[in-house]
Amino acid sequence: MNSFGQSTFAPLPKEVTLLSRKPSIPLTFNSVFSFSTTFLIIVYTRDILKILSVYHICMMITKKRAKELLEVLDEVRETHFKDREKDYPYSEWEKKREKVKERLRNLGYYVKRAVDAIQREEQKAGRPPKLDLEKKVMLFLFARWINKSNRGTEEALEAFQPLFGFDVSYKTVERLYSDEEVKAALHNLFVLLIEDEGSSGNFSGDGSGYSLSVEEHYRKEPIKEGKKYLYVLRIIDIETNLYVGIGFSKISEMDAYNKAMALMKKIGVNVDSISLDKYYSSRKVIEAFGKKVSLFVLPRENISNIGVRWSSIFRRIAEDPVGFLSRYFMRNLSESAYSADKRRFGGLIRQRREDRQEMALFSIAVWHNIYAIRVKPG
Repeated sequence: MNSFGQSTFAPLPKEVTLLSRKPSIPLTFNSVFSFSTTFLIIVYTRDILKILSVYHICMMITKKRAKELLEVLDEVRETHFKDREKDYPYSEWEKKREKVKERLRNLGYYVKRAVDAIQREEQKAGRPPKLDLEKKVMLFLFARWINKSNRGTEEALEAFQPLFGFDVSYKTVERLYSDEEVKAALHNLFVLLIEDEGSSGNFSGDGSGYSLSVEEHYRKEPIKEGKKYLYVLRIIDIETNLYVGIGFSKISEMDAYNKAMALMKKIGVNVDSISLDKYYSSRKVIEAFGKKVSLFVLPRENISNIGVRWSSIFRRIAEDPVGFLSRYFMRNLSESAYSADKRRFGGLIRQRREDRQEMALFSIAVWHNIYAIRVKPG
């Protein structure tokens, strides 16, 4: 008869111990069973801890606590940021302007690189074009730079014909806005400027708009919607001041935002941190960013549910409210960039076709990146 605890299988053979390399059958069965049970316990414990940790995070930041943190931010804004002035380092600005001059001197080289990157088929029949692609791109950039109508550009080319070596009609200038090869070259030029300067991964985004008619442009209170208005959103690098994403839409600012983010993904720009307006505080927008991305965005007043991502944002606010607001207010760079662009290249888009309107706005982003420098106030 077997004693209590002894296996009901065959007794252990002679010369075989529990430490032998060939344990008995009962030992093998018990070991496998014990290992499987332990593994399942570990897996289930891990999953339960994950669920409890998420629940604990969400419970830490309640709606009441979130409201209190937003009130703290309002107080910090009044005490630390209101009427705050910083000395602007004009000497540093003059030094960095040399970089702009260098880009302007090398613009022809940049255009050549952008054109060479396009895979083109040789024209086998028909009359050869009056201008090659490089000259077309340079002509288009010149037309956008002087911010004149097509007829005004034609007259400028007549005046400076000895300098350019060619003259074209205003119709030729207008056709450049819908030339697919010129569009591809501008895209490549946009990417080249970003690659040469480098991307910091720290961005800010904000939206604006452009009037599509002279009547709306000169109104004291223009109607910022409808057929005579085009939404624009640009993502700016807060370290280099270059645009890394841009989108346009006649539908909504959110549609323009989605297009800007799609462009960034297409050209391989990675996001480490970004500050956005309250307009982009929806859960869908926030959850589109990975967990490793630091978001600096404030919720709308009617926030109802505090999810995991909002909890991480509110914890960052609780840890350092001044630092959070300082990074959030980097959105001012976007607003300053819009203002500078409109002063330099105008806030009116004269083209009537939508594809040509977008081409005009994209060229403004390219010119912005040529002029872009970042000087940090002391």
